[in-house]
Amino acid sequence: MITLRGLTKRYGGTVAVDGLTLDVTEGRVTGFLGPNGAGKSTTMRMILGLDHPTAGTALIDGSPYAALRHPLREVGALLDAKALHPARSARAHLTAQARSNGIPVGRVEEVLEMVGLTAVARKRAGAFSLGMYQRLGIAGALLGDPRVLVFDEPVNGLDPDGVRWVRELVRSLASEGRTVFLSSHLMSEMQLTADQLVVIGRGKLLADSAMAEFLAAGSLASVRVGVPDADDRRALAGQLSRQGADVAPAGATELVVKGRTAGDVGDAAHGLGVRLHELRAVSASLEQAYMELTAESVEYGAGA
Repeated sequence: MITLRGLTKRYGGTVAVDGLTLDVTEGRVTGFLGPNGAGKSTTMRMILGLDHPTAGTALIDGSPYAALRHPLREVGALLDAKALHPARSARAHLTAQARSNGIPVGRVEEVLEMVGLTAVARKRAGAFSLGMYQRLGIAGALLGDPRVLVFDEPVNGLDPDGVRWVRELVRSLASEGRTVFLSSHLMSEMQLTADQLVVIGRGKLLADSAMAEFLAAGSLASVRVGVPDADDRRALAGQLSRQGADVAPAGATELVVKGRTAGDVGDAAHGLGVRLHELRAVSASLEQAYMELTAESVEYGAGA
């Protein structure tokens, strides 16, 4: 588990992370979103002890990263896939990591196989493509078989098959009860991958909720209800409007309801004895909900 309490980082007069408090719990994939410059990478660096907080704490299973005796056995991380010596082979790079943390060297071959790099294990990393770097970085994160994993943009440079592989990998890790904290700018992929979402903007926490709740909370979320009888349709629309819902006609026999759940609409219809042909919750896509939430937090907005 990752615990952040009042986590703050200032660079001179610039506040990169501002009082961030949240828990990243085990057994699920927690997606970490925010515009460029929002403080995501700085937050991850403070979790991993690479940057020192100005205020607040970042703990891993109750301890700061610097206090971990064998960090790779407890936390696996991928922040910068190219942060390695280009003259080293993939095998040599992972072997050095294993020996420095008391990890059996035999584990190197296991993770090379897991990420699909066995065939190029002797190749110098400097000749790797970006996608191969990413796979090697993921191998390093998995090397100590840790309970906590932190990934910053792990699918950059991967082809569609590689993107799907990462999605299945992180979900399988979470299903084993591990803590998985994952950032990405690929909204469609995040929507398929994450169970929980944390969104920050200008260093502040904007949202911390389950994916389904996040998608249902935006103004674009609605309920589509099909009512074949015109009198029933008017009665249901009037009842929902009196309850504070925003109701609009859609097509010949349908209503679009905002501000109420599908359950609320179904209960109202049942109370009036209204016959329904359709009752369906319509959520915004993650991209739509995210853009709506962060519209005032974009630091580097381009012109039209």
